[in-house]
Amino acid sequence: MRRLVDTMKEREASEKLPVVEMEIDYELMNLHEALQQGDDEQINLAKSRLKKLRREWIHLRA
Repeated sequence: MRRLVDTMKEREASEKLPVVEMEIDYELMNLHEALQQGDDEQINLAKSRLKKLRREWIHLRA
């Protein structure tokens, strides 16, 4: 039973990882635009989202 649960968790992580990577790319694009425009509010928002996505990405890779 334990092996089944571990296998399911691995499969879920392998399916979710590409989605998180795409979200990171999108937020990096948003951060780039905000930096070009000098929009401090959007810069901070993008950085906050990137930190959250980074933690999730690390968790999925572990």
